[in-house]
Formats: sequence, structure tokens, C-alpha cells
Amino acid sequence: MKPINVGLIGIGTVGGGTWTVLQRNAEEITRRAGRPIQIVAVADKNVELAKQVTGGAARVTDDAFALVNDPEIDVIVELIGGYGVAKEVVMQSIANGKHVVTANKALLAVHGTEIFAAAQAKGVMVAFEAAVAGGIPIIKALREGLSANRIEWAAGIINGTTNFILSEMRDKGLPFADVLAEAQRLGYAEADPTFDIEGVDAAHKATLISAIAFGIPVQFDKAYVEGITKLEASDIKYAEQLGYRIKLLGIAKRRDDGVELRVHPTLIPAKRLIANVEGAMNAVLVKGDAVGATMYYGKGAGAEPTASAVIADLVDVARLATADAAHRVPHLAFQPNAMSDLPILPMSEIETGYYLRLRVEDKPGVLADITRILADQGISIDAMLQREPGEGEGETDIIILTHVCKESAADAAIAKIEGLAAQKGKVKRIRLEELQ
Repeated sequence: MKPINVGLIGIGTVGGGTWTVLQRNAEEITRRAGRPIQIVAVADKNVELAKQVTGGAARVTDDAFALVNDPEIDVIVELIGGYGVAKEVVMQSIANGKHVVTANKALLAVHGTEIFAAAQAKGVMVAFEAAVAGGIPIIKALREGLSANRIEWAAGIINGTTNFILSEMRDKGLPFADVLAEAQRLGYAEADPTFDIEGVDAAHKATLISAIAFGIPVQFDKAYVEGITKLEASDIKYAEQLGYRIKLLGIAKRRDDGVELRVHPTLIPAKRLIANVEGAMNAVLVKGDAVGATMYYGKGAGAEPTASAVIADLVDVARLATADAAHRVPHLAFQPNAMSDLPILPMSEIETGYYLRLRVEDKPGVLADITRILADQGISIDAMLQREPGEGEGETDIIILTHVCKESAADAAIAKIEGLAAQKGKVKRIRLEELQ
């Protein structure tokens, strides 16, 4: 059969990995796809790098739109990232009738509704397995493997940088700033790590997971996003003592009245498999009504793991390019005319357990005041840890784990506790999920 001609835009880490894996496994990939898949042109601002990587085996240019507008190219692989030029590349490729493969979670989380609608109208595919969890095929699992299920929730460690930092803080007892510097030195964190450590990257991915799991439009602007910058080594230590570990989770949970979409540090029971995912690895737990809980684990970033997902999408395009558009797997798993209007719930309406760390004066009656405030808000205590004050100290830490309650109730209780004369400073709050 006629080869699929690919235009690769961006030959950095993932683009270089895509080129390498596609060349190395060309025969195997052709056997799977039913036709050869060949990168015939590469666009990158660093033309010399592109020439070095491709070794003269593909046309090289610094003009992305030369590929987008080339009638001989069937598929555009967009690996430049961001919202600007990348969006223009994707939209123009669709307008030109080309299929698109992208790893750009930020673009799809923000503009996915517009992009998927354009692709649907034009009868082309936009494939994005590499946009979530790198080499882990979580998009295909949700769209196809679990299609018999009503997905109840998904929760994932979907940012390797933050998981590396939290793992190191737990193992070495070091403060956040020190571990972040080490992560940057080792190449796990960017020079500007804001998107990672503030939870934005994970929220982009959680937004896509929520859309595919529940058949709702992508709504990144309604996600609750909290990073790990305020976590302290003492919180990780106290969590361990109570039988929990702290991970940055992206959570999408279906309720009768809407969808919870949130990213934040989360206490998870240490006995859960996902709590033991360490270093820069990713893992996603998905709970379906028929299958129960399933977990997907692997490398969430890197040249070849992400290239694995990019090329898997290219194989799908090769198989389905000639198929009637109505018979392809829908972009967001559900048929476009059958999407749900379930709203994304405000954070005040979410329901979860809480870890509360209080710094209080060591004197009689303080604990009674705190428990009364919690009881007044309908919040029951699951476990408690009280640290003995050091010699000569007049203050101590009290750690409380609550049963599930509404965030609005926790907000009200925390405000009242912080109003007590015996409470020193802000109450530290971390949400808790049993994941069962």
C-alpha cells in the first residue's frame, strides 16, 4: 500500500525520539500498520539540529507551514508545544484535510473543543495519546478498552517532576526548595518549573482525562489547581506516621450533580499501589462500574516513551485514514452529538477527607475547642496525632484526619479554628483520598 507521508514539526526531545524509534522499528511498525509510515519532511527553527538528527533522510526546513501546506504530506505531527503557533499549525492542517498527531496537552486542554469540532467537520483525526502520561496508553484505555464501563473516577500521578520531588522529600527529609534545585540539576525540572510545581501541567492532563472518561467538553478553566510549593517535610513525615503518603494527584470524579475536576497534593493510604509510585514515574487509576479499579503505570515523559505514544497514534491513522469518519473512535470517546452537559462543580462542593495540621499553644482546653468547631460543621474525626512539645516549647503540632465532608464545611471550620487565640498561624490543609 501507499506509504503514509508524515511531516514532523519540532525535532527536540520527543521529535528526535519519534524519528529514532520510527527508523529503528520501521519493519515492525509497517507490519502493524499495514503500510509504511515515513517522515518525509521536518520543520524546526534549529535547521542544523534537524539535519543532524535526520542525516539527510528527510527534507528539512525552518517553516512549519511549508509542511502544513504540502499536498504530498498526509499527517502532521505537532511537537512544538504552547498555544500560539501550535494552534495555527493544527487548525491549518485540519483545514487542509490533514490528520494531526500531537503531544500538546496545554493546547488541547484549552482549545480542544474548537479543534475537535473542526476535525469532525473536516473528517480528519486529531490523535493525542502522547499528551497524557507519556508512554502510558491511558487515552486508548479510556476511549476503547473501557468503553463498556460507566467510569466512576480517575486519579493519576501525571507529572513526573512533582512526583520526583515528593519522593525525594520523603526519602531524604529535605525541604522543597532543596529538592527542586536537585531536580533541576538532574534535568527532571525545567529552569522555570512553574507549570509543573504549581500543578498546571497535571491539570491540563486531568482535563483531557475528564473529557474522555465522562463525555464532557474540555474545560480547563473550571479545574481547581494547587501545586506542591507549600508542602513541608514535616507534613510528609506526619502523613507517614499515620499510614499515608502524599502525591500530587489529578482527579476527575463523576457525581450525579456534576464532575469534580481538581489537582492538588493528596494523602493516599500507603498500602495502595499508586502510593508506591516513586521518582519520575506516572500512574493512573481508573474505576469503572464493570471492571472495578484498574491501574496504568510507566514513564510519563522522555524521548522514546513519549515517541512510543506518538507512533502508536500514527499507526492508528495509517489503519483508519481511509475509513468512513463516522466509524472511527470519537476524539473524546463519546459520539459528538451525545456529549454530556454535566457541569464541573465548584471546589466548595467537592467531598473528600482532610489532613489538618494545627500549631497550637500547649494548654488545657485547646483540643476540646477544636473538636467542638469540627463537630459544629458536621465533620467527624478519623484519626489524630499530637506531638509532644520539645523541652521549653510552649506550642505543639496537632494533626487531624477527618472523614469525608464538603469543602465548604472544611473552609468554615478552618476559619473558626484560625480565629482561636491558641491557634498560631494558618491551619495546613491537605485533601485525602482513599481511592477504593
